[in-house]
Amino acid sequence: PPLNHIQRPILLKGHERSITCVKYNYDGDLLFTASKDHTPSVWRGEDGERLGTFNGHKGTIWDMDCDRFTERFLTASADGSAKMWRCEDGVCIKTYQHRGPVRGVAWSEGGHMFATISDPFVDHNAKISVFDTPRHLEGDRLSEDPRLEIDLPKDHALNKRVNPTNIAWMPLNESLLVTFDNGALRLYDPQTGDEMEEIMAHEKKINRVRFNQHKTLFLTSSADFTAKLFDSVDLKHHKTYKTDRPVNDAVLSETKDHILLGGGQEAMAVTTTAGKVGKFETRFFHLVYEEEFGTVKGHFGPINALAINPNGRSFASGAEDGYVRLHFFDKSYLDMKDPVPEEPEEGEDINAEEEKSPEKE
Repeated sequence: PPLNHIQRPILLKGHERSITCVKYNYDGDLLFTASKDHTPSVWRGEDGERLGTFNGHKGTIWDMDCDRFTERFLTASADGSAKMWRCEDGVCIKTYQHRGPVRGVAWSEGGHMFATISDPFVDHNAKISVFDTPRHLEGDRLSEDPRLEIDLPKDHALNKRVNPTNIAWMPLNESLLVTFDNGALRLYDPQTGDEMEEIMAHEKKINRVRFNQHKTLFLTSSADFTAKLFDSVDLKHHKTYKTDRPVNDAVLSETKDHILLGGGQEAMAVTTTAGKVGKFETRFFHLVYEEEFGTVKGHFGPINALAINPNGRSFASGAEDGYVRLHFFDKSYLDMKDPVPEEPEEGEDINAEEEKSPEKE
């Protein structure tokens, strides 16, 4: 059934251009949003009140990450820098210059270091950089130089660049997970920089990778119209969620076996299609059965970013139309039990039921 009975969402109007990323902090009381208008914002998760902005970037904010205790906040921008901010008052603690636009940023577990990916720029290759950020040091004592830089050279066999799209730390900081625009997933050693493993997860670009809070599972969303669920211990592929359009983001619910998918055509293609065709909805899938069981409509452009509150009571979606919609689930969704297939009792033949039924007529 369509999830029409969800309460009316709160519209967060704080950005002038399309949304690139939305994220809750670990506790779920703050919602961070970033867009192409240079200014990330932070909102109160329970009522959508804007608490403040982080001012200082001069380009699109591609990615951001908040640490475990909501003390320090990282942003990755197309202006060629990553910035670290104090969550409490929005003051910029440190700016980390890169050679190209910074595409992704991620805190390690424990917050003593973070990693970034940057796009190729003129002669410089794409790079993965790891920075040390001990928690006891003040901003001016932190080093601006990366402890480790991993060069991502051109693929000589194809003679074209393969650019990184996302970066994340695997459990216990054992490796760095990097996704690429050719559909590959790679693991790198954060100490030596060696490539540990590569799997071709998708046929096209991987748009986003998202872990659950315990980092036991992760979801990749791709332009090949699918999202895939992997085990973060052995990178085993478990489930595939198929749609009929590119998937821009997909998140795992912490409280239910549900997955939320957001997508739509490329922003460029939207103007050439009728309003009805561009179905810009958040889709709900069952984690285990891979079935779609509901949608939430509302955006006027492809959904670029999704986040679900760790308490499982609300979710936020950000789209090409520049709005973030904060939805609160109603009681019927929260109380909803997932269907469990009935197992036949011992000695009972499943097909026996079907044969009996015509006799009733």
